[in-house]
Amino acid sequence: MKRLKGVVMTRIIVEIDDNKAAVLKDKAKKFGLLPEEFVTASIEDLISQPDPDLEAAIRKVLAKNQELYKRLA
Repeated sequence: MKRLKGVVMTRIIVEIDDNKAAVLKDKAKKFGLLPEEFVTASIEDLISQPDPDLEAAIRKVLAKNQELYKRLA
């Protein structure tokens, strides 16, 4: 672990086959990133997405209370 700007960072090592590594490098290059930066951005995007169950519950509550929200607006 290392500390970067007050945030503790953990290093994770992942092994992938050479073909996938080549695809990863190509995709990263298209975005002007190093492969490591591309993977980090992809992981951050993935984990920042809402939990599908939570999203479904929110939609249910919003739909259920839609008429109330209209009257309160």
